[in-house]
Amino acid sequence: MTHFNSFDAPLTVAVFGASGGIGSAMIERLLRDDRVEEVLAFSRSAPSMSAPEDKTLSCYPVDVTDKLSIATAAQSLQGKRLDLVIVATGLLHQPEISPEKSLNGLSEDSFQQLMSVNALAPLMIAKHLQPLMKPRKKTVFAALSARVGSISDNRLGGWYSYRASKAALNMLLKTLAIETRRRNPQQIIVGLHPGTVDTALSKPFQKNVKPGALFTADDSARYLLNVIDGLSAEQSGGIFDWQGREITP
Repeated sequence: MTHFNSFDAPLTVAVFGASGGIGSAMIERLLRDDRVEEVLAFSRSAPSMSAPEDKTLSCYPVDVTDKLSIATAAQSLQGKRLDLVIVATGLLHQPEISPEKSLNGLSEDSFQQLMSVNALAPLMIAKHLQPLMKPRKKTVFAALSARVGSISDNRLGGWYSYRASKAALNMLLKTLAIETRRRNPQQIIVGLHPGTVDTALSKPFQKNVKPGALFTADDSARYLLNVIDGLSAEQSGGIFDWQGREITP
């Protein structure tokens, strides 16, 4: 079984947010993939899984809100060459943070925290890990985005901080893709919308999801890995949903 027919094997894959719902589901699939040789898992806490005998799973601590922590994590990978980097981190709510129903609910601290986690962190990860990605062949840097980051698709309003952070992420990925194309035209930079997934991030909002539209983490991981395999260099800079359809900015 493989998700990666379009890549040269064997693959080395780095996943940030490895202990989260989607991140851990991706790692489990990567460890079962015939063309993946090594998985590098980054998270605050180590994922609770073990690698098959023919695979290597290495776990590294990282705090994506700390630029020194990201730099240290990258330094631990010196000598490795990466085929795929997946940033599966994200923040929507915490006990002290909830999506704003109106402008009156806006908090400067919450806004800055969501921008830091959802927009700046993936860019800082790219800054430190891009130099480790293989040259002159297909490689992919993918970060989880969201449809609510689309300005043209915003019909309901609200959720100021989350919408803004994902819109910012989409712009940052597009800008990075333009720069990357000049020096490594085969590297692909994309954002991925995983759908509504049954994880802690979506739990408070699942009552509004239509029947059949709530994915398991494994379903979402399978869809997204297949989307990554189907990407071409011409699609770099785009934002794609779990079906591989491009989301307009």
